[in-house]
Amino acid sequence: MDEFDIIVIGGGSAGSAAAGRLSEDGKYSVCLIEAGGTNDNFLIKTPGFMPFLPDKSNYRYETVPQKGMNGRTGYQPRGRGLGGSSAINAMVYIRGAKWDYDNWAALGCDGWAYDDVLPYFKRSEGNERGGDDYHGADGPLSVMDQHYSNPGSAAFIEAAARLQYPRTDDFNGARQEGFGMYQVTQKGGERWSAARAYVEPARSRPNFTVLTDSLTEKIIVTGGRAAGVQIRQGGKSRQIMARGAVILSAGAFNSPQILMLSGIGPAAHLREHGIDVALDKAAVGNDLQDHIDYVSRFMTQSREFIGDSLPGTLRMAKAVIEHRLKRTGIMTTPYAEAGGFIKSAPDVPAPDVQYHFVPAPLEDHGREKVRGHGFSCHACVLRPESRGTVRIASADAAAAPVIDPNFLDDDRDMAVLRTGVKVMHRIMQTAPMAYYGGVDVNNTPLDDDDALDALIRSRADTVYHPVGTCRMGSDADAVVDTQLRLNGIAGLYVADASIMPRLVSGNTNAPSIMIGERCADFVRAHLH
Repeated sequence: MDEFDIIVIGGGSAGSAAAGRLSEDGKYSVCLIEAGGTNDNFLIKTPGFMPFLPDKSNYRYETVPQKGMNGRTGYQPRGRGLGGSSAINAMVYIRGAKWDYDNWAALGCDGWAYDDVLPYFKRSEGNERGGDDYHGADGPLSVMDQHYSNPGSAAFIEAAARLQYPRTDDFNGARQEGFGMYQVTQKGGERWSAARAYVEPARSRPNFTVLTDSLTEKIIVTGGRAAGVQIRQGGKSRQIMARGAVILSAGAFNSPQILMLSGIGPAAHLREHGIDVALDKAAVGNDLQDHIDYVSRFMTQSREFIGDSLPGTLRMAKAVIEHRLKRTGIMTTPYAEAGGFIKSAPDVPAPDVQYHFVPAPLEDHGREKVRGHGFSCHACVLRPESRGTVRIASADAAAAPVIDPNFLDDDRDMAVLRTGVKVMHRIMQTAPMAYYGGVDVNNTPLDDDDALDALIRSRADTVYHPVGTCRMGSDADAVVDTQLRLNGIAGLYVADASIMPRLVSGNTNAPSIMIGERCADFVRAHLH
C-alpha cells in the first residue's frame, strides 16, 4: 500500500495542471493516476492527424436517445490518457467572455470574477506574441498563431467583414466579438497538450509519481474524509492512501461517475446499484451543460480545400513527409482554423453564438468518409438553457456513464441556434466565400423556420464542451465550495470543467487548465 501527500485522479487538462504545479517545489509527494496511457506518439503530436487518432485515446461515449434530436443518440468523444481531451481536441485556445466569469461571481462564486481568474490564465500561458495585459509569455502552455492556414479560412473572415462583422485578432483580449483566426495550443508545429505542458517537465522530480493504465474504482472515504483511492491495474485492485488531499480531475462525465462509485451522490440512485451511501448529494451528476452545435457542409470543385481525391491524397502524403522533416505545412492545421463570435440579439450581454470554420467537408464528427473537396462550418449555442444529467450504469468503474445532455430541451436554445445557422449561410453566400461555389449538401431551408428547426434536430450534436456536473457555489446544495472543496467530505477537491456553474462562452480546454492551476493554489494554502 502506497502513501502520498496528494493524489490527483485524472491526467487531463485540469489534472495535469494541478499535479504539475503541486509537485514543483518538492514540498509534497504527488501521485497522478490516469486510466489511459501516456499518449506519447507521433499521431497525437501531429495536429493534422486529429481525425485519425487511436481508439485507445478516446472514450468514444454515446448519449442516451435525445428527445430534442428526434430520438438520436449523440457522440461524446472524451480524451483518455495523459493530456485527456487536450490530447485529441482541435487545440483552439479560447477562454470565454469576461462576462462569463463575472456572472459566476454574481451567482455566488466569490473569487471567480474575470479579474480573479485572469492572472491564472496568464500564469499558465506561454504566448508566442509575448505578454501584455491579457496574456502571459512564460507559462508552460504554449499558445501560438497558426503558421499555416488554408486560403478558405481567410476568405471566411473577409466574407464576415463584408457583412459588417468586426475583425478580431485576439479573441482572448479586450473584445471577443468578431471574426478571425484562432490561436492554438501548439509548439514547434506539434500539439502541446496539458500533459506536455505540466506533466512531462515534472517526470524527473523525485516527489512525483505517475500511474498510467490505472482505473480509479473509487475514492476511499473514512470518517467523512477522503483517505485514498482504490485503483485497478492489470485486473487487480490496490489502494493508494493520501495524507493531505485527493483531487478529482476526471472530467464532466467521469468525475461525477467516480463520486457516485464512491458513495457520494443522489442516495436513491446509488442504492439502486448496491453502493453504500457516504454522502447524499443530489447535485452530483446534475446541471450538465454542453454546447449544442450544428454543422453545414459545402462541396466545391476547388482543390484548395482538404478532401478525399487522388490529388488531395497525394497532397496530404507530401504534407505528412514535410511535417515529419520540418514540423511545418498543412499537417499543422487544427482544422478549426478560423471562427467568430456574434450576438444573436442586440440585448444579450456577450456573444452567444460561436463559429468554427473547417477547410474540409465534415460529416458525423468526421467519422463518415466524404468523397471530394469542400468546407464546413460549425455554429454553436454558447450559453444553453437546457440542462442534463450524468448517472452510473453499474457499480463497475469500467462501465461507461449514462450521459443525457437533454439537448434542445429549451426552446431558447433552438432560437439562438437557428439565428446562428442563418448568419453562417449569409457568410457563405458572401464574397469571397461565394467565389468557391460551395454547394450546400443539405439544401438548408433558410426561409422556413419550421423546416430549418426540423433539419437542425436531425443533424445537431455536441461540439465537445460538457460542464457543470459537480457544480461550484456558495449554497449548501453545491457540490464544491468556491475553493473547490467537496461540501461534506474533508480533504476532497474537484478540479475540472465539471465545477463550472455555467458553461463559458467558448472552448473549455483553457478554462479547465485555469481551474487546475487555481486548485493547486487552494490545496497548497490549505495544507500549509
